[in-house]
Amino acid sequence: MIEQSGTIASQAAPAGRTPVVLSLTDAELRRGERVLWSGLDLELRRGEFIAVLGPNGSGKTSLLHAILGQLPLSAGALLIDGRAPRRGSDLIGYIPQQRALAPHTPLRARDLVRLGVDGHRWGLPLGGKGLRRRIDDLLTEVGAHEYADMPLGLLSGGEQQRVRIAQALATDPALLLCDEPLLSLDPHHQHAIVDLLDRRRRAHGTAVLFVTHELNPVLPLVDRVLYLAGGRFRVGTPDEVMRSSVLSELYGGLVEVIRARGRYVIVGAPTPHHPDPAGGVQP
Repeated sequence: MIEQSGTIASQAAPAGRTPVVLSLTDAELRRGERVLWSGLDLELRRGEFIAVLGPNGSGKTSLLHAILGQLPLSAGALLIDGRAPRRGSDLIGYIPQQRALAPHTPLRARDLVRLGVDGHRWGLPLGGKGLRRRIDDLLTEVGAHEYADMPLGLLSGGEQQRVRIAQALATDPALLLCDEPLLSLDPHHQHAIVDLLDRRRRAHGTAVLFVTHELNPVLPLVDRVLYLAGGRFRVGTPDEVMRSSVLSELYGGLVEVIRARGRYVIVGAPTPHHPDPAGGVQP
């Protein structure tokens, strides 16, 4: 059975009638015979922050890859700023999970950001003072200019994520897709990354779709939650979705949600048995 009640709350965007950046209408995604999610209606507006939660295998990463134009929907429609998704769209910035790099990796911080500026172009890349200034501005915006010429492998996890954010912002995107960018970071670096994203969306009206296993680090920013589990979904404010009755229905078993001191604690969520089939796809 597919959870349909998420379609009711999904249109109540708190940002008012600001322009729609991302639209999914009766969207479905299958992998073989398995339905990851179906009947999904969702509008993400400028400046809005939606957290995507759910166990491994629920289709969180697959959703991002569909938006990136890497996976076709099985049914329904998906539009980015009113247009069909496509690979390499400058409307979208993508921030991946933090991954360890070998210390001898020759790629410098500014080299990675440059790939975001002109890596999608055919023919000769751009050059000159204008390009260098653009890269410097992006690194400065995320607080990474001081290690612009350091090899990425010598940077800490938090420093690497700052550089990845600069790369994602290179085309001044309307939509940021974040695939667990806080994973493996300590609380200090988590806070710094969350602050960067919040300042960006407030200053530029950038919409943020943020995949995470842990809601608490981004809770102050979250306008709505999309919770995927077992082929079902719910969409609404954190208080509407993060409830024992809602998660118990999604998981098909008793799940207790406790809120204390502004944090959610989830007890009893079953361990999934299926990895996300899109987990190995790289943009």
